[in-house]
Amino acid sequence: MKKLEFQRKIKYNPRPIVVDLWAPWCSPCKAMAPAFKEVSQKFAGQVDVIKINADDSPDVMKELGVMSIPTTIGFAKGEEILRRTGIQTQGMLEFFFETTLSQKKPAIMPPAPATRVIRTILGLGVAALGWFVAGHSIILVIAGGIILFSGYYDRCPIIRAIAPRIKSLFSKRIAETR
Repeated sequence: MKKLEFQRKIKYNPRPIVVDLWAPWCSPCKAMAPAFKEVSQKFAGQVDVIKINADDSPDVMKELGVMSIPTTIGFAKGEEILRRTGIQTQGMLEFFFETTLSQKKPAIMPPAPATRVIRTILGLGVAALGWFVAGHSIILVIAGGIILFSGYYDRCPIIRAIAPRIKSLFSKRIAETR
């Protein structure tokens, strides 16, 4: 796809668009394809999908600032709503399509599944290190808890309630400084 054609589709499309940047040689792209197809069929007629072969469209990749694939980007009314790089689960793809359909940037972007696993292992490891090796170091146990929480913060009802307010507060402050 040519850069100008892509820009025209994004700007003038009446429905929200999910762009899937992939390549035929990309193993994560192949692994994600069945879930992507299923979710895109679920949202057919509500959200349009543009699949772009990264090898055939280097100008579009450069325009979007995409450095690796698979990358999925949601657009509404010509504006980018959200972006994820790497393989996505079916649940994350459904969140992605729902958010793009709502045409609003999410207040909280959930971490990728691999990030959750890494933060869980790291958090438990730091907490265990603090408790068993460092002689009940409360500081390391708390640090481990914070790392663990950072993998699941999007599921916390308190964070979900206050995140939009904090985001709007910072948006107002940034607008005031301009």
